[in-house]
Amino acid sequence: MKKAFIALSCLLALTLSACAPVVVAAGGAAVAAGTTEKGLATSINDSLIHTKISETYFKDDLGLYGDVNIEVNQGSVLLTGAVQNQEDVSNAVGLAWQVHGVVEVIDEIDVRDKPAFKDRAKDFAASAELRTRLITDADVHSLNFSIDVVSGVIYLSGIAQSEDEMNKVIAHAQSLRFGTEVVNYIRINDDQR
Repeated sequence: MKKAFIALSCLLALTLSACAPVVVAAGGAAVAAGTTEKGLATSINDSLIHTKISETYFKDDLGLYGDVNIEVNQGSVLLTGAVQNQEDVSNAVGLAWQVHGVVEVIDEIDVRDKPAFKDRAKDFAASAELRTRLITDADVHSLNFSIDVVSGVIYLSGIAQSEDEMNKVIAHAQSLRFGTEVVNYIRINDDQR
């Protein structure tokens, strides 16, 4: 009887642990949705897509999980990072397309040797500096934007309230010390509600 209870408890814990990433993603999306242009349903959907792609990479190819960065905005998936060969790029893009709700996959994955620690530190510093600038700019709703920096290239995505807001985000990115190029995937919100 005691062994059956322990086995049932373990089975229940394993079953529920598989739901944890989805619950955490949905909860995080719900908190952030109140201050973003996406809205609650889109934020939750984007978080679920991100979680499912990450989970797929983790199960299929641990290298992709560690080397490919994922940003999702309104079902549009931006993939960045660096992998060893073109086959890894194709695999990353193909796996992302398999996730329900994906409407677009933008491939910005580089094929090259992994960046040195010094280069990754510069990318991290550039990303942190840009995030700080967006947070402290009263004319920018920073939660609406995703930032990814790979080898000095700054990838921007998200939803701007206006063209002026988008241009301010781009200007902040262009003035970064460790940034070499800005790639803009920001969309302007066309919902006139």
